[in-house]
Amino acid sequence: MGPIRPSTLRPLSQRNTSHLLTIRHHPPQSRRQPPFSRKTSSAATAAAQPADAPLSAPAYTPPPYPPAASRNEPSSRLTALKAAAPFSSFLTDAFARRHSYLRISLTERCNLRCTYCMPAEGIPLSPAPTQLTTPEILLLAELFVSQGVDKIRLTGGEPTVRKDVLGLMARLGDLRAGGLRELCITSNGLALRSKLEGMVSAGLTGVNLSLDTLDAGMFERTTRRRGFEKVWGSVERILEMNRLGAGVRLKINVVVMRGVNEGEIVKFVELGREKDLEVRFIEYMPFDGNRWAREKMVGYEEMLGIIRARYPEVRKVVDGKNETSKTWEVPGFKGRLGFVTSMTENFCGGCNRLRITSDGNLKVCLFGNAEVSLRDLLRKSNNGEPIEKQAYEAMTAVKMGRKAGGVKGVLASEERERELLEVIGAAVGRKKARHAGMGALENMPNRPMILIGG
Repeated sequence: MGPIRPSTLRPLSQRNTSHLLTIRHHPPQSRRQPPFSRKTSSAATAAAQPADAPLSAPAYTPPPYPPAASRNEPSSRLTALKAAAPFSSFLTDAFARRHSYLRISLTERCNLRCTYCMPAEGIPLSPAPTQLTTPEILLLAELFVSQGVDKIRLTGGEPTVRKDVLGLMARLGDLRAGGLRELCITSNGLALRSKLEGMVSAGLTGVNLSLDTLDAGMFERTTRRRGFEKVWGSVERILEMNRLGAGVRLKINVVVMRGVNEGEIVKFVELGREKDLEVRFIEYMPFDGNRWAREKMVGYEEMLGIIRARYPEVRKVVDGKNETSKTWEVPGFKGRLGFVTSMTENFCGGCNRLRITSDGNLKVCLFGNAEVSLRDLLRKSNNGEPIEKQAYEAMTAVKMGRKAGGVKGVLASEERERELLEVIGAAVGRKKARHAGMGALENMPNRPMILIGG
């Protein structure tokens, strides 16, 4: 699909939009449900709150930890395939890549200062009104799910520092009724442990935990903060919950930097001997302010060679569709290992990811510096002002009235929904076949990683 041009668009009433503007309601058996469910529906909880109360999570009731549903049951996958609606053309690019994975940055704030992510002097935080509100995140998430997105990952900054992260996740979990299958989070783990049970109750299915060293002293030097024990406590808690049936996929992300932690690669691999997790080694990537240098980067083949020297039997595993990581395993180990090779062997051909920054910009490529504001378009429905709870509830009432009258759509305004979809479709349509090579990337202006959201 090429870029959408306004001159070629017919009025909405003359277009077949049944597959574009309708939330897909599949039969319950066609979607894998996360193994936990809340005792109180979010709708009932919201109704019981005062009008000026913030969106929040319902009270948590410890679940019975039922066995996690199988993710590979053939008949379930076949049923889901037969029931699936046509994929939205707005999320399909000129190279036929279907973008079903949305990453949403919840905040610019972080409780660590990792050397490869943030400049030593920190970053100036954007004014609060420029950041997406919780209702705005929910409106955008619902719109993208209605178009075919079935996986959402929450990033940052550090998403767990957002005060209403549990309430937000509870409401994102409700999008399972519209086709959402995976709700994941990327976290540094520092403040994660105490929130895990609430997140799992909301529908959490995966955690990518950033941890670049297993040494407490090195942790303090690379993050400029203390807290290794708290991070490791989050790892242990996820594994404990999984032994009781939580079914949360755990991946540990390790950015490998020469002279810093390449000597720990084998130690990380050996975590998988008895632990059911995946360690992913990430090539060091250039972003504004992280002082990237080619000589600091340890490439895929070099990392693999280090592992083979200790475990020559390590073998390749078939990667899943749209997988960003090249997956390997050591026979006899419970866990696996992977390599994210953005610098030496890009995986752009199977890219299905879109990103929304915390200030509401859509990025179609991590390494691209072209962005488009969805926030400003969304706020046209509220006279340009941030959409808070009261405005959100009024918009929801209008939307429900439209649905009762037989008008399909996600947003309260059909015109605003069409405008957003056209802008999204144009941005996706302009996505390039692949990102620039290493030489160009190191000189290309881009946000610091903390302002992108990973």
